[in-house]
Amino acid sequence: MIDSEAQRNARHQARMERKKAVVDTKIAEATHDQGVLLVHTGNGKGKSSAGFGMLARALGHGMRVGVVQFIKGATRPSMACAPRLDPIGEGAFSTGEEAFFRRFPEVDYHVMGEGFTWETQDRERDIAAAQAAWRKAAGMLADPALQLVLLDELNIALKLHYLALDDVIAALQARPPMQHVIVTGRGVPPALIEIADTVTEMVVVKHAFAAGIRAQKGIEL
Repeated sequence: MIDSEAQRNARHQARMERKKAVVDTKIAEATHDQGVLLVHTGNGKGKSSAGFGMLARALGHGMRVGVVQFIKGATRPSMACAPRLDPIGEGAFSTGEEAFFRRFPEVDYHVMGEGFTWETQDRERDIAAAQAAWRKAAGMLADPALQLVLLDELNIALKLHYLALDDVIAALQARPPMQHVIVTGRGVPPALIEIADTVTEMVVVKHAFAAGIRAQKGIEL
């Protein structure tokens, strides 16, 4: 016997009522406010993009935010695994997010990297750049006036052992109680996963670069 539309609608309503009761209970149980540590990792696209989306959300709430980019350089754009042949002009912003967020006085923005390691090909220089970026980041993590801090591609610097993991963990754990931190980059160390509140892994299903499409403004750049 085929159910009538009214019967299907009634079952749907009953399911949604049960689901709402479960969701409402979980919301009622979540009563604690604190700064959260989020990690975006994995080989898929979207780790930094998600972080900058949260940055925009924070600005919408009138929050002061800080950004340190550990790998993406000030002189070349983020390639997102796709080399770009046209150079960036002197004084130009390397990415759309940098050009956009630098418009806001509430954003303390620092591009500290010199590009991906296959471009720099100089390990000592890469280490020096990562350590300079970490000094800037550590200052932000100690500043209670900053309500959200984005440490873009920090995971890569840790994976390559450019920074002391214990120092990074200690600074993250000692930060102001209500300061939120977003850490991005593939290859997140297990110790960072352990102390994080929310960890998301981006998985590649399909990527335009595999079809020969280079990095595009507004998408990767």
